[in-house]
Amino acid sequence: MTISRRTLLGTGAALGLLTACGSNSGRDKGGSADGKVALDHWYHQYGEAGTEAAVRRYAAAYGRAKVAVQWRPGAYDQQTAAALLTSSGPDVFEVNGPTLDQIQGGQVADLTALLDGVKDDFNPAVLAPKTYDGRIWGIPQVVDTQFLFYRKSLLAQAGVQPPTTLDQLLDAARALTRNTVKGLFLGNDGGAGVLGGTPLYAAGLSLVGADGRAGFDDPAAARTLGKLHRLYADKSLLLGAPSDWSDPSAFIQGLTAMQWSGLWALPAVHKALGDDFGVLPFPKDGPAGKPSVPVGAYAAAVSTRSKHQAEAKEYVKWLWVEQADFQTDFALSYGFHIPARLSLAKKAAKLREGAAADAVAYATDHGYAQPLLWTPVLQTAYQDALNRIIKDGANPDGELKAVVRKTNEELQRVKRR
Repeated sequence: MTISRRTLLGTGAALGLLTACGSNSGRDKGGSADGKVALDHWYHQYGEAGTEAAVRRYAAAYGRAKVAVQWRPGAYDQQTAAALLTSSGPDVFEVNGPTLDQIQGGQVADLTALLDGVKDDFNPAVLAPKTYDGRIWGIPQVVDTQFLFYRKSLLAQAGVQPPTTLDQLLDAARALTRNTVKGLFLGNDGGAGVLGGTPLYAAGLSLVGADGRAGFDDPAAARTLGKLHRLYADKSLLLGAPSDWSDPSAFIQGLTAMQWSGLWALPAVHKALGDDFGVLPFPKDGPAGKPSVPVGAYAAAVSTRSKHQAEAKEYVKWLWVEQADFQTDFALSYGFHIPARLSLAKKAAKLREGAAADAVAYATDHGYAQPLLWTPVLQTAYQDALNRIIKDGANPDGELKAVVRKTNEELQRVKRR
């Protein structure tokens, strides 16, 4: 979510939210009875059993301050955005960012020094969108990634090899579509929602270029995205599945031979299918193409309104930089994620064999994260165009020209702020 102070203070409802968040922090802004500084650490509500107990255990183990964990159900991003404008918000908070608004608005502290000597051990793809003006504003906690699951036995029966190019993927999806089985599942919308910029990166392009302008102002973008319509036109895509792409049920139940999903689904797939599956990055397209793997990470950030910024930074460094056991536990004991530190990902026993090891290698070698400058406005414009290209067969060149213009205008706007 992107929310500015002007937008937030412009409605009575937002003011009510701000007041509620500011008056219900549940912590002493000074210190604890034993003289230790009191810190408040906010997390969004995870669906994975055991996660809340784990983060409370980590906080209790910290000896230099009294850390109170707040587990925040509901609209977490909105709650946090409002609370950061008050003096009674969190000292440390989990964030799917920080956002450009939060950084440019001076709401989050510079955490660059926390990674002195270890910066190169953090996955560079997920660290990039936490970095602005050469400074680091959030410490990645765990890495989530998406890739292509494929059913080995179904590919073998059809005489199909695991696809390594986009053209091979299109051909494989058609060949694997038989009777009640579809070749590929990219989500019930046909893929526009989940794929995002992944096909552009597979073509050797990007959402935002190094020059700060649209990174897909190139004929290769239209060529690649135009190919995705063939999947829809060929009726190779599974549509209307009982659950969407993030759930592996369609793949496990044999409704599709290939499915785009996330690393979190791997344990369920392995439990159901044993070794009868593999994983692949999104395949490359064109002479400049390369395999593409989207990655993302929640981060720990420190509020500049905290009265104990120095102590909050020390705590974040202890938890997400120094405590290797906690970081591995958080990534793999309650769900299935990759530790943000490369050295920990290599050591983790659960990630050293089979499809899990392949997924770690793909995320490390081919991972990309959505750029910090890619705003919700641009996300909507691009996704709408991609949806028209995939489903309606809209002209990809015309659609992308409009998105390129919008992108360059929006990027100029955010850089002027």
